[in-house]
Amino acid sequence: MSDATDVEGLTVGQVSTRLGVTVRALHHWDDIGLARPSLRTTAGYRLYTAGDLERLHRIVVYREIGLSLDRTQAVLDDSTADVPGALRAQRTQVAQRIDRLQQLSAGLDRMIDAHERGLLLTVEQQAAIFGPQWNPDWPAQARQRYGDTTQWQQYAERSASRSPEEWQAIADTVADLDRALGDAMDAGVTPGSPAANQLVERHREVFTSYFPLTRQMQVCLGRMYEADPAFAAHYDGIRAGLTTWFRQSIDASARAHDIDPDTATWQ
Repeated sequence: MSDATDVEGLTVGQVSTRLGVTVRALHHWDDIGLARPSLRTTAGYRLYTAGDLERLHRIVVYREIGLSLDRTQAVLDDSTADVPGALRAQRTQVAQRIDRLQQLSAGLDRMIDAHERGLLLTVEQQAAIFGPQWNPDWPAQARQRYGDTTQWQQYAERSASRSPEEWQAIADTVADLDRALGDAMDAGVTPGSPAANQLVERHREVFTSYFPLTRQMQVCLGRMYEADPAFAAHYDGIRAGLTTWFRQSIDASARAHDIDPDTATWQ
């Protein structure tokens, strides 16, 4: 490396600005011998020549496409290095990263849609899966009511990864529970009995398809089922009076777990 007092060359700061790399990186590349400036002033300051800049440009390009520092140095300094082969291998890795990023992007799009819509099914798919009584406006109404809750976030994130077939399986499980509730009421099962408590627990398990349901939250749901005309029509459509029977069963189960239904909150 030559010393000079009056020479043409760029300082580390000027090179940093021109190439968009940090001064720290340039110092590191100098220390490891990857890109050493050809000149120094008598005061010891680094100066980069046009040839140095050409090498630095190549380093920046190789680094941007993902070559390691060791691989970059080998490509630049080893006259026997298979540069096209190294670049082809790197191109393969870049293509693989692009594919992973595209998959990630698609997943993020679905996650955003799920948070905004709740249910990533067409109207036709919803009708086929949930039946003719299903109202496709319900997910939007639920988001408007619960969109700022943790439970909506949990529901949306699970919804984002579900296929129509998985939703069909969930719908079938819910339908089985509805039939079991109606059959229990027909059989004279009383709220608070072991059989009724078992169905209440089954309801909590089924509900985990949407989000984890605590007993206090279940009490709040039971009250909503009875107060909301759409839910009441659903359960009473299975058996007359089933909505109230189910709410009473949830309340009785809660009391058995030292929860006062009259003071239960969504937590």
